[in-house]
Amino acid sequence: MKTNDKLIIRALNGETLTTPPIWMMRQAGRYLPEYKATRSLAGDFLSLCYNPKLATEVTLQPIRRYDFDAAILFADILLIPQALGAKLWFVTGEGPRLSTITNQNDFDMLGDVENIDDILSPIYKTVKNLSSNLPDKTTLIGFAGAPWTVATYMIAGRGTPDQKPALDLIKSNQKVFDLLMSKITYATIHYLSKQIDAGAEVIKIFDSWAGSLKGKLFDQYCIEPTKLIVSELRKIYPNIKIIGFPRGANNAGYINYTNMTAVDCVAIDSSVDTQWAADYLQKITCVQGNLDQRLLISGGHALTKETKRIVKTLSNGPHIFNLGHGITPDANPDNVTKMIKAVRE
Repeated sequence: MKTNDKLIIRALNGETLTTPPIWMMRQAGRYLPEYKATRSLAGDFLSLCYNPKLATEVTLQPIRRYDFDAAILFADILLIPQALGAKLWFVTGEGPRLSTITNQNDFDMLGDVENIDDILSPIYKTVKNLSSNLPDKTTLIGFAGAPWTVATYMIAGRGTPDQKPALDLIKSNQKVFDLLMSKITYATIHYLSKQIDAGAEVIKIFDSWAGSLKGKLFDQYCIEPTKLIVSELRKIYPNIKIIGFPRGANNAGYINYTNMTAVDCVAIDSSVDTQWAADYLQKITCVQGNLDQRLLISGGHALTKETKRIVKTLSNGPHIFNLGHGITPDANPDNVTKMIKAVRE
């Protein structure tokens, strides 16, 4: 099948489809028993990310089970910090931990962007494996974290509820903060270019903590780095399709982000009113989203009803059905089947 005939690509090209294509953030993950079995073979999460054979397997598992319209590379947004020289490890039940960047000396310890492939080459191998093993109709999505979101982890050394350590560094040492943002941005451009070279057909940029940036800071540290990434990628790959996800942005933020970054699609979180998205966002771009992931835990009639409501509300423009955030480990796999049935009916 030609790339342009794939449902995801058609939606990203602005086509309104009778049935929206569907995939799911974190669709390869801990809610699936087959994922848990494969991860146990790898030993730990990072070993799984860096094992092309096993990372390919877990990426393919939800495609086999659910026949999603896209597969998203199994990796993590914090592999770039590790490739730049930050120490990275995961604490069971708590999440990632990193060595911190809080001053010029810390920043000077980081490596050069040109050397990140020394660490990240297994990821490109996984993309290549997937490119040749996915069904013809399935779109392959590569991804990276947006610079602001990645920086928040590098500065705090972990996820935080309000991203205060990063916001404090902007006030106390903006020079170091800006240097870090620039390094992450150019590393991201390089990393995504390598994914595209290996076979990724669509790129997604996850700015999971965009909502903690307000006013001019949102423009400066969410919109501008993403705009540069999109612009630089399109210089090399003019036809590459890019999805942006500024989670937690307000309505005006979503509009400005879409207009300024020139992404082909904006993913919306579950707090965004779907009717507003249809009335405003869908007039200027493809919209991805935005089922509340908690409904995949509870299931029942509420899941079916809300899924159908979203599909109907966004049926007059280009739409890719997805969640408002990643599926959680306690989700019921049977509820995913119910959701897909509701979309495709």
